[in-house]
Amino acid sequence: MKAIKMIGGALVVLASLNAYAQNDAASAAAPAAAAASAPTAKQTAKQNRAANRALSRKVRGVLARTKGLTVGNITVRARDGAITLAGSVPEAAQIELATTAAQGVPGVTSVRNALTIRAIGQ
Repeated sequence: MKAIKMIGGALVVLASLNAYAQNDAASAAAPAAAAASAPTAKQTAKQNRAANRALSRKVRGVLARTKGLTVGNITVRARDGAITLAGSVPEAAQIELATTAAQGVPGVTSVRNALTIRAIGQ
């Protein structure tokens, strides 16, 4: 009976070693294929930051070209298409003007307006 248990145990060990060897070979090939086809998380994060910066620059450029809008104290932040406008403008009408201009930029999904009114020179 003891010999049968030892043989059974040996078979289990051999079977698990064989399965491990097959999984190890497959897993060694899988990362190489995945690395060739999909970007890593670090690359994706870097690409997202670059896209956010580019969108911020686009929105900032549109705001600068908008007639009747003073952009000297406006900061633009982008995150996955969501834009936040912060800072101050001299007149209340410019707050809505900035929001409308930012919404018209391709790639913008939403605009959060955190602009305040502050007269020039204050």
